[in-house]
Amino acid sequence: MKIEGQALLLRIFVGENDRVDGTLLYKKIIEILKENDIAGATVLRGIMGYGASSRIHTASLLTLSGDLPVVIEAVDNEDKIRKVIPLIDKYIKKGLITLEKVNVIKYI
Repeated sequence: MKIEGQALLLRIFVGENDRVDGTLLYKKIIEILKENDIAGATVLRGIMGYGASSRIHTASLLTLSGDLPVVIEAVDNEDKIRKVIPLIDKYIKKGLITLEKVNVIKYI
């Protein structure tokens, strides 16, 4: 697959321990993205952050948080990204979804 030019970056912010029917939410989201042939996706684990609750989650030697922030990023053309959002949205009870226009320079 080759993508160049304008695309959409889908960014999803959830908690590391968020689950759907016993499965980690970020894993479920990656499975949905893969099943829908999204060009690429990455899960990033944050070392510190907070969300709507304003509760700070952090990873340190003294206080290891059990629910660090996780960001899932996926890039593909606009039609494919917009099609997959409703499939993912129904599983997110707490979190944030953003879209950003990006220019793909090279993806092979």
